[in-house]
Amino acid sequence: MTATSGGDQVAPKPAAPIKIAVFASGSGSNFQALAENVRDGRIHASIELVVCDKPSAYVLERARNFQVETYTFSPKQYASRQAYEEEIVAMLQAKGIDLIVMAGYMRLVTSVLVEPYYGRMINIHPALLPAFPGINGVGQALEYGAKITGATVHFVDGGTDTGPIIAQQAVQIDDQDTLETLGARIQKAEYELLPKVVGWIAEGRVSLDGRKVTINN
Repeated sequence: MTATSGGDQVAPKPAAPIKIAVFASGSGSNFQALAENVRDGRIHASIELVVCDKPSAYVLERARNFQVETYTFSPKQYASRQAYEEEIVAMLQAKGIDLIVMAGYMRLVTSVLVEPYYGRMINIHPALLPAFPGINGVGQALEYGAKITGATVHFVDGGTDTGPIIAQQAVQIDDQDTLETLGARIQKAEYELLPKVVGWIAEGRVSLDGRKVTINN
């Protein structure tokens, strides 16, 4: 509490909400879960931008419903991945973005994006990393015969789902599971885990030291 000259006690002003950019390539259901939490005041943040490499992706419609600005690009129109990432980084910096959330963004990223945002860029993956990285994490777990899988939120380091792990949520695999049934349960876990982690980051509770991530009280 902060004392005033008259002796009354007033609460200190909260820190400004963090500014988030969400990267997505598909339907945007994780964006939806995150945006609902931000809208309802459960996360002290604002979603400033959705970046999408698929002009027809449904995430763009979801973004419009939340009145979030969108940036869509076609990778084939650029000479290299670095070229479009330079354009994206310039936009992120102009908007003062504090945190990048990759939620179903199906493109590898280069050092052009990773270096200025390392430690401020996270990804949600449908498996318990380091098991089953890359595409089709749900199918990989089923094919392998795993008994438990789940969802992971990790920092992005430029590798394929290799960055330091922030948090995980387990999902049991049943004998009768299909790609659809297991995928639906993992998605449900993602909708809980991703907003929780973003909330921790917004509160300044996440510390990164090498590969070790600590969640502070």
